[in-house]
Amino acid sequence: MSASEGTYVVGVDSSTQSTKALVVDVATGRVVASGQAKHTVTGGDRRESDPRGWWDALCSALEQCGDVVREAKAISVGGQQHGLVTLDAAGEPVRPAMLWNDVRSAPQTRRLIEELGGPEAWAERTGSVPSTSFTVTKWAWLAEHEPEAAARVAAVRLPHDYLTERLTGEGTTDRGDASGTGWWASATEEYDAKTLEHIGLDAALLPRVVRPGEAAGTVRSGLPLAEGVLVAPGTGDNAAAALGLGVRPGTPVMSLGTSGVVYAVTGRRPADPTGTVSGFAAANDGWLPLACTLNCTLAVDRMAELLGLDRQAVEPGSGVTMLPYLDGERTPALPHASGLIHGLRHDTTPGQLLQAAYDGAVHSLLAALDLVLDEDADRSTPLLLIGGGARGTAWRDTVRRLSGRPVQIPQAQELVALGAAAQAAGLLTGEDPAAVARRWNTADGPVLDAVERDDAALERIGSVLSAATPLLEGA
Repeated sequence: MSASEGTYVVGVDSSTQSTKALVVDVATGRVVASGQAKHTVTGGDRRESDPRGWWDALCSALEQCGDVVREAKAISVGGQQHGLVTLDAAGEPVRPAMLWNDVRSAPQTRRLIEELGGPEAWAERTGSVPSTSFTVTKWAWLAEHEPEAAARVAAVRLPHDYLTERLTGEGTTDRGDASGTGWWASATEEYDAKTLEHIGLDAALLPRVVRPGEAAGTVRSGLPLAEGVLVAPGTGDNAAAALGLGVRPGTPVMSLGTSGVVYAVTGRRPADPTGTVSGFAAANDGWLPLACTLNCTLAVDRMAELLGLDRQAVEPGSGVTMLPYLDGERTPALPHASGLIHGLRHDTTPGQLLQAAYDGAVHSLLAALDLVLDEDADRSTPLLLIGGGARGTAWRDTVRRLSGRPVQIPQAQELVALGAAAQAAGLLTGEDPAAVARRWNTADGPVLDAVERDDAALERIGSVLSAATPLLEGA
């Protein structure tokens, strides 16, 4: 069916730090109302949040949208990937949710990879070699360190699943987010019995995987939305952003946020035994090979703070190298690493040191991008640069200099929420959500011409990383 102007949907982005809700016109993509509320995240070696805080934030964000939110015909929730939400028989959290960037499960990660056939077997079975971010490793940590809590668990959910279930009363997930758990097999698109048996998790505790284009349920009574509103499957944040951009196969995307992410859409099921590329499913049909770094804008901002500089106050030159692994690292897989500076000299300026932090972060992402893209991908295709960092001149200039590619900056903001809105709209109209986003022109924006690639800097950073890896692994 087609939708006339004035038919509204709601797209939600429940991220690590906050929840945002957009009310979007299905016909035009115009955002007619929005709301946002923050979350609380613990610090130190724990990265946890109370899932009930996400729900409170969602309700607050919806209420901020005003009366128009009750005119919406469908809603979809995009949420942070990988987090472990454990619920008891009454549907209440057993403990705070372990978030994607909680790296305590590093020992369990290594053990699971070894015990279930090694990296090649994991990649072939699930499409990915698990990192500490993956939900399967967090469950293994919980079972080992908090067995009494694990014994009380009656349902296991991902962050977006939890919010969708609060809306509908039904336990569901989607293929995109399920593919980041480590217990969903991309080869069969079903939960993997071998993995679940090994970690002692009953498949009955897991949500039903809703297919693309299928409704997850309808909104219950007593909520800020009208009762009976359709609820789309939702998905993880990166898969939602891919929908929000309407990404076509072969177009590279780099997201500069709390984490740094590169991905592309493909029709070929990915399976990288090195573990650099995660073989995620797309929220619609197809696949979303993706690589993620823990240390991106937050690491660079922290360096700017330590140096007493504005984050844009970079200076070229000096040959100093920084590996900005302030919170361990996922890509490369160095969960216990700390930051490292090499080549510091008496005449090195603070601005040069800050530029080195940018270079180190972007180097990791570009190395992963080469593995994400198909070998025959056209290097003249503009790199879509999104996330908070894409608005910073220093980030843009660094990506251009180290990639040698043209860079396009989509003008649309809140791409995760827009992608969720496109998914909700597709549920109403029968369209592919990515086609909905393309109709909304969400990827439109200025294209910055390619500049000569700084191969010397790339080689220098790569050499330092290779030499330092044994030290970083033991950090």
